[in-house]
Amino acid sequence: MENRVPLILLFTLLLPCFIAHTSSAKKQIEALSQIYKEKYLKNNIDIDRTHFNANLNFHRAEINSQDGLGLKEKDRIGILPGQPPVKFKQYGGYVTVNQTAGRAFYYYFTEAQNSDKSLPLLLWLNGGPGCSSLAYGAMQELGPFRVSSDGKTLYNNKLAWNHAANVLFVESPAGVGFSYSNTTADFVTGGDRRTAIDNYAFILNWLNRFPEYKGRDFYISGESYAGHYVPQLAHTILAHNQEANKTIINLKGIIIGNAVINDETDVQGMYEYFASHAIISDETWEQIAKYCDFSPNATTQTDLCSEAAKEVDKNTNDIDIYNIYAPMCHNTSLTRKPKKTTSALNLDPCGDNYVYAYLNRPEVQQALHANVTNLPYDWQPCSDVIKKWQDSPSTVLPLLKEFMSNGLRVWVFSGDTDGRIPVTSTKNSIKHMNIPSKTSWHPWYFAGEVGGYTKVYEGNLRFATVRGAGHQVPSYQPARALSLISHFLAGTDLPNKTTKS
Repeated sequence: MENRVPLILLFTLLLPCFIAHTSSAKKQIEALSQIYKEKYLKNNIDIDRTHFNANLNFHRAEINSQDGLGLKEKDRIGILPGQPPVKFKQYGGYVTVNQTAGRAFYYYFTEAQNSDKSLPLLLWLNGGPGCSSLAYGAMQELGPFRVSSDGKTLYNNKLAWNHAANVLFVESPAGVGFSYSNTTADFVTGGDRRTAIDNYAFILNWLNRFPEYKGRDFYISGESYAGHYVPQLAHTILAHNQEANKTIINLKGIIIGNAVINDETDVQGMYEYFASHAIISDETWEQIAKYCDFSPNATTQTDLCSEAAKEVDKNTNDIDIYNIYAPMCHNTSLTRKPKKTTSALNLDPCGDNYVYAYLNRPEVQQALHANVTNLPYDWQPCSDVIKKWQDSPSTVLPLLKEFMSNGLRVWVFSGDTDGRIPVTSTKNSIKHMNIPSKTSWHPWYFAGEVGGYTKVYEGNLRFATVRGAGHQVPSYQPARALSLISHFLAGTDLPNKTTKS
């Protein structure tokens, strides 16, 4: 009889090669591998993988009476240290999401550069779980600034998403970034359900502080493990709107990139991608496909599966599978002066280190109105504070179908050089939904070149790739990403050959 080994090997053999090229701070790369490790430990019954349902955790989110216009003005950020001049307004501060526990989320908000009174409100969430939307979304992807190599100064991101919307970033759950709780138990455990409830409470209370956005079209976006956060928050909003029989939050749609949405196809698609991009041999892929069990109920794997997974590890040790063609960061030191080549169009692979240095500067935290409780640890891009993740459904595909049946706009996109949650994973996940197609697979265009490929399905679902982008699409292809989000928010088709971007 074939010997069997714990399923954990299948998900963690790749982890060491990610860590070797990073500094001591935990990164988004490690966080996603960690949740797979926790979910698929042999005989691990501690993580609830059942379907997310807001009705099972239904409660009336707390509205904090102290939130209002006075706090909004206190949250106004004049200028950040090392920041170039800008004309739009920016805000940062805390919103209490649970007064009993003393949980409060840190947010950073940038009004649109033009037409802030008419453009929609867009929330961006990073994943992990446990990674900061300030670290990645705001400071390295779609925010208005990037951090220079000196860790002290900022430069403009001319392709920021606040050209298309008023953009809101939040660090969630408590224990991530500057967000905190006065209840120690909140740091011992976390999970999808509490994160969704707290994210909903955050939005309600934030809108109370910024009432001009209460009736505004609202969209939710995110990447990676936010493939859970975004649909779960949207589902919670719909459930509360339906219970109240009125529109509490004017949710219009969601958009998620390189998103964790279905464990079985997510993981299988990763190995399929490695094979199709000549990173592993055909023989290794065939062995994995034949002998590895990717189903959510699997707890062990055969020796032949383990053998093939080890071979994958050997072949991926010296590349970043979050962008298989990108350079690695080999020098984590800050520079005395900013590098002259600094541009949002040229991603620096050491950007995590610059952001870490910048956001831990006391004058920066003061300007951001952050770390008001003097946290007993450094700000980190991904949390080491939350020790155990309690619930993580094996799939969120039923939620996407729910949104489509409720008339929400649903877009899913993939940077096509990401090997962690690659285009093969997302294509297979969507195929698993068995939705009729409205269009064939075809290219979309930006600036006279192919920006990626796309397909539209019945029920207002679109899948699009972004050519030349890794896991964090706005970092690697900022112009194409801005075109993508602009068309999503406008509800217009991605351009074909005969139309303009």
